[in-house]
Amino acid sequence: MAVYALVDCNNFYVSCERVFNPALEGKPVIVMSNNDGCAVARSAEAKIIGVDMAAPAFKLRHLVESHGLVMLSSNYALYGDMSERVMSVLATFSPGAEVYSIDECFLDLDGLPVDDLTAWSQQIRATVRRWTGIPVSVGIGSTKTLAKLANRLAKKSKKANGALDLTGNPKWVEAALKQTPVGDVWGIGRQYAAHCGVNGICTAYDLTLQSDGWIKKTMGAVGLRTVMELRGTPVHTLDTAPSDRQTTCCSRSFGEAVEGFDQVRDAVVTFASRAAEKIRGQGLVAGALQVFAYTDRFRPDQPQFSLNSLIRLSPPTSSTPHIIGAALRGLETSWRDGYGYKKAGVILVDLVRPEDIPRDLFSQPQDAGVKPKALMAAVDGINSKLGKGAVGYGFAPKDAPWQMRCDNRTPSYTTSWDELPVVKA
Repeated sequence: MAVYALVDCNNFYVSCERVFNPALEGKPVIVMSNNDGCAVARSAEAKIIGVDMAAPAFKLRHLVESHGLVMLSSNYALYGDMSERVMSVLATFSPGAEVYSIDECFLDLDGLPVDDLTAWSQQIRATVRRWTGIPVSVGIGSTKTLAKLANRLAKKSKKANGALDLTGNPKWVEAALKQTPVGDVWGIGRQYAAHCGVNGICTAYDLTLQSDGWIKKTMGAVGLRTVMELRGTPVHTLDTAPSDRQTTCCSRSFGEAVEGFDQVRDAVVTFASRAAEKIRGQGLVAGALQVFAYTDRFRPDQPQFSLNSLIRLSPPTSSTPHIIGAALRGLETSWRDGYGYKKAGVILVDLVRPEDIPRDLFSQPQDAGVKPKALMAAVDGINSKLGKGAVGYGFAPKDAPWQMRCDNRTPSYTTSWDELPVVKA
């Protein structure tokens, strides 16, 4: 019988911050999005005082004085590193693991010699907390969808204490389905949930009672697979070897709108460099590049414009100089003066592995040969050792108006030698 566990980090971004600043324990804390725009992670205490997900930061300022709300800028370098630590711990508990997101991981428990899955789940929680400092919840089910549902209930139920196994008794599954609003089922979007409500389908259990024909007609084949999983029939298997990315994007909203070409150019150079570094780390090359920039759509009182340009990379490459050159050609072709640009970015598309590049008689990869590869390897090695941006292309001052606002960002405790925590005797 198939058995899956979903391990989910609780309030992950906030939990990462609390690992290195225990004084935040018990306090209402939020982590804000890029440019400190809105709340993207909330502690349980922040939820209690009424902080909604995606609430604009400027509407929460009054809670700082009235309720002691702590508002932190996002620190993605820290969160990514802590995620890798958690996932490495989870991999010791099962030979089959699928990292589903930065804070979620599915484990394949089929065939594991475990008699008491609840006790085993509590062991996972204790080990991850002891080794990384991150609290997690564990949900277990006969399908990935039921494991996801069990994890949700494990977080909400004090009796479950962060771990819930739905495989021991069919009545437990029925009770769990009846407690779950249909809109909270993994894979049921807002539109489908609204349609179900109109038809009197309020819970996940109600959904499982519908005919396959009605489900497929109303929600399509994807919806039918979700319902089959709710009924206990495994449809989604563990994806332990995810396929290569087809695209990668590096973009940012600017701290303030900028009109000058030189400033947008500097931002595009930075984004193109980062995107090239990302695909090299994945062993891929790009066949095309898209560069874009647009004005602030939330300011209808200002002139609006969006530039977008697609440049073919022939032959495909991961070379930073070639990718920057193509991005700048696209930017120059589409540029229009007189607009305040609020966001820009670079998207690399048609990603393939070098050995899969279609060959012809007249060209070779732009980054072929010993010197180009050695140059990129040297740059990546230095940046890995000394920190992102230690060696780069162009000029990107930290006080440039297009740089993101992150006034409340905590140190990179685990990824920068200069910001390592110091223990004082």
